[in-house]
Amino acid sequence: MIDIVTFNIKEKPDLCKLANKIRQKVFVEEQNVDSVLEYDEYESVALHYLLYVEGLPVATARWRETAKGIKLERFATLASHRNKGLGAILLQDIMDDNLPKGKKIYLHAQLRAIPFYERHGFVIIGEQFIEADIEHFEMEYR
Repeated sequence: MIDIVTFNIKEKPDLCKLANKIRQKVFVEEQNVDSVLEYDEYESVALHYLLYVEGLPVATARWRETAKGIKLERFATLASHRNKGLGAILLQDIMDDNLPKGKKIYLHAQLRAIPFYERHGFVIIGEQFIEADIEHFEMEYR
């Protein structure tokens, strides 16, 4: 059974700890992202998502509103649960929550994630850039 819970860190700090364990594993340990960059000032304004499989938290993401629109961020799935369609389920849930707002939806995609986002309606915007020592492109939902 798959379940997705949304939360903000002020109301559900316990869920934030679970999401942060996933992000720690994926970004800090696997990808060597500095934890100072991973846990930023937007934690408290973002709406966070936690995806459970059979009661275990295995994937997370967040979104926040910016001057440019709705920015999707911090998509992370534990290695043991990758390539099982869970990222697509999580992305669809976030899109369902945000599409009715009628605002631009965008993200910064790591190079290896670009095909995933392209399959879900995102297109590359602009030039490649480096963020947290990882190559990215900005992508926008069309």
